[in-house]
Amino acid sequence: MNDLFQTPPFEPGPALLLLKRSLRDLRPLVEHGNGYELNGKRVIELRGDASFITARLARRPAMSPDWDTMVLKSSADVRKCVDEVKKRLARWTEE
Repeated sequence: MNDLFQTPPFEPGPALLLLKRSLRDLRPLVEHGNGYELNGKRVIELRGDASFITARLARRPAMSPDWDTMVLKSSADVRKCVDEVKKRLARWTEE
């Protein structure tokens, strides 16, 4: 009975595909290799591992940005990452 409320184990492979799909839908981000660009400047980098996803988000668009790193170990973390990207994208496009 204890298994009833246990969440399924996190699978980084499918979660990374879902994350990429969510980010592709955010305009004007453009997918390029293992990351995303805004107006030709790298703003997001993603890397999958055996048990988690590492996402690096630029603090602001620049040729050599300062990065914030998020380690995604659950579906909730992936949703938080997408929400954070939406916030930053709104801020970046206003500037």
